[in-house]
Amino acid sequence: MSLSASRFAPACLTSLLAVFAFGTAQAGEVQVAVAANFTAPIQAIAAGFEKDTGHTLVTAFGATGQFYTQIKNGAPFEVFLSADDTTPKKLEDEGDTVKGSRFTYAVGTLALWSAKEGYVDAQGKVLSDNQYQHLSIANPKTAPYGLAATQVLAREGLTDNVKAKIVEGQNITQAYQFVSTGNAELGFVALSQIYKDGKITSGSAWIVPANLHDPIKQDAVILNKGKDNPAAKALVDYLKGPKAAAIIKSYGYQL
Repeated sequence: MSLSASRFAPACLTSLLAVFAFGTAQAGEVQVAVAANFTAPIQAIAAGFEKDTGHTLVTAFGATGQFYTQIKNGAPFEVFLSADDTTPKKLEDEGDTVKGSRFTYAVGTLALWSAKEGYVDAQGKVLSDNQYQHLSIANPKTAPYGLAATQVLAREGLTDNVKAKIVEGQNITQAYQFVSTGNAELGFVALSQIYKDGKITSGSAWIVPANLHDPIKQDAVILNKGKDNPAAKALVDYLKGPKAAAIIKSYGYQL
């Protein structure tokens, strides 16, 4: 009896170790560069992704243009969630991405926002009334939402009128912070920063009509560093699925 038990125990241990090793091999982590406007949605998506797949997201948030420079300089990112479609296409053309992996994961919406209740009217007339001292936007050279803001100002004929009042954030998060802290009375932000489940979560806002700026198509792509990482492909597949779609739409994006 004792001999059988002694043989059985190592066999069981070996089997358990094999199962553990298999599970560990299947779960991994993926380094993701995320456009700042998508901070809240990806954090919500990450919880479900990690629960459903066992993979872990390691995220960095910033301006799309800055990420492009970092990627070209060898940053360890494996998946890139951009705030536009031109930067991932450029990386694709330059041979820095996995062929066929690029797709549009969201279409962004721009909003003119103030942290003050009732300050911004539903038609955005506060912008042309020009009674404010500071207007916050993201850097239009590196942040697509900042570029969209300048397009709105140009199409409304307000570029020269507001030029001296503009304060630029390095990315859309900083543009939002200028307004939320009161350093600017109003600013152009991503709707996703102030919107959840069909309503503005704080302050007052004008949801900018899409015809006042170029479409903010946000593309995702697997970078070359992630071509052999199952977690990278799993994330891209998850972003195309219904659970991620529901979260993305809840923050005011279109699909």
